[in-house]
Amino acid sequence: MSNDPYSTKHDEPPLERLTQSQLDGLVALHERYMEGRIGGRRALLKRVDISGLNLSDKNLRQADFSGCNMTHMNLAFTNFQEASLYACDLSFSNLIHTNFVRADLRGAKIESANLAGADLERADLRGGAMTSDGTYAQPQPVNFRGANMTGSKLVGSMANNADFSDANLSMSKIHGADLRGARLMGADLSGANFENVNLMGANMSSAILTGSNVEAIMNSGVDLSDAITDSNIGPSLEELQKPIMHLIDDHQLWVKTSGKEGQYLDLSGYDLRECKTLKKQKLTALKAVKAKFFGMNLFQIELQSANLEGADFRRCDLVQADFRGANLAGAKFSHSDLREANFLPLLFATGSLQRFAPCNLKGAELRYADLQGSKMKNADLSNADLSYANFTNCDLRDADFTGAKIEGIVLLGADITGAKFDNEKSGSAFSLKSLSDN
Repeated sequence: MSNDPYSTKHDEPPLERLTQSQLDGLVALHERYMEGRIGGRRALLKRVDISGLNLSDKNLRQADFSGCNMTHMNLAFTNFQEASLYACDLSFSNLIHTNFVRADLRGAKIESANLAGADLERADLRGGAMTSDGTYAQPQPVNFRGANMTGSKLVGSMANNADFSDANLSMSKIHGADLRGARLMGADLSGANFENVNLMGANMSSAILTGSNVEAIMNSGVDLSDAITDSNIGPSLEELQKPIMHLIDDHQLWVKTSGKEGQYLDLSGYDLRECKTLKKQKLTALKAVKAKFFGMNLFQIELQSANLEGADFRRCDLVQADFRGANLAGAKFSHSDLREANFLPLLFATGSLQRFAPCNLKGAELRYADLQGSKMKNADLSNADLSYANFTNCDLRDADFTGAKIEGIVLLGADITGAKFDNEKSGSAFSLKSLSDN
């Protein structure tokens, strides 16, 4: 569960580390080689640590970086055409508009990287792996989990068994690609072109396919029952009895008068994206079970005591949103911006009786969500998927994490006093707590 991208496995020796000046020298020689000038030499950097360095806008065509640690690098606009990046780790790197045409990326790890506008046409994205002595090992699939691949080109690429879970592939060009057995769970493929794409055995659970030519893959054998398409996304706002803003006004009056005036608002199942923003709207006690909010601007929205079970908030702006006492069981928040959001409990008084209502996030999906500075005291996160979520400086006192997936979560500066973890996970979780004490 380590968050240190520079760490190495205990059974493998550390990679040789290069400085920026050493790397610049090698690049200069490679560029001379590509230009056919005297003294040039092809860059061969097998199993070297160059993490955190800058190679932006360089010509590294046909270079060899096999097995290198290339995490957290600036590689924007770099030319890796026909280069070997076999079994490299490019996670968290800036790969905007990087050229990977016909590059060898077998077994590469490119998790949470930014590949917006990158060109991977005819790149080899099949499995591959390398041992500590540089020999080939049991192939591992290419890992693009959580990557931003907006508008990228994968035309004709070989990406069978690659992992694109939760990746943003919106408006990508993937026609003719080999995606057999690929993992596309939760991926955003809106506007993608599926012409001649081979998806046999692919998993597209919860994928976003709106605006895509889904008809091109209807007979591919892939299960689209849980994917969000234009045909199954739910009723549109046009089907409401009044314009949405009028209904919100009625609901706010209903809340203000304790139900004596106005009308309670139920948006369960509706596709709300066409209104684009509900920024700063007061929607206390709203019912919106399985409603689709994804991609919306919900900055400082007020949803105290709302029933939002199974709602889809993926890629939403939810900065400083108020979810106090809300039912968010099974809701989807992957890649959402939840900085300084409020998930504290509410205390209701009915006569002499008081009811304590903690925020219910049982089974919710918060993969790659940014929760920095959020308030989650007493929140029920049991069985939630929190993989790679950022809880930096969060108030997590007495929160329930039992059964939750916590791979890669960031807890730096977080207060987890009294938080409940599974016995087998508590040690690693509290070791992250200790990091915040330094």
